[in-house]
Amino acid sequence: MAARSETPVLDTLAAMTIDSIERCHMDERTLILARIAALVAMDAPAVSYLAHVSPAIKADFTVEQLQDLLVAVAPVVGTARVMSASAHIAQAFGVVLELAEAEAEAMAQAEAESRGAS
Repeated sequence: MAARSETPVLDTLAAMTIDSIERCHMDERTLILARIAALVAMDAPAVSYLAHVSPAIKADFTVEQLQDLLVAVAPVVGTARVMSASAHIAQAFGVVLELAEAEAEAMAQAEAESRGAS
């Protein structure tokens, strides 16, 4: 039996994602596009997009390419889902940017404190 975890749901989701990636033979960009398109089709909340922001950035996706994806799926999923997805994607990117800014500020503060201590 596996050891008890403090985050069993997140651990399970991570394990499922890793298993899916290992079994999938798509290139990174195609995989990210497929996953984001599935999130759009499901009207997923912003938190669901968070796991895909970093891989999309690492794969050099542009805002224009994400917009193209929304344009491509719009006739299938409909206007309401595309508009909802646009807002959720923007919210997810906003969270990532806020976290990055907070991390940068913390690093700058730690550096300033270390200079002051010298």
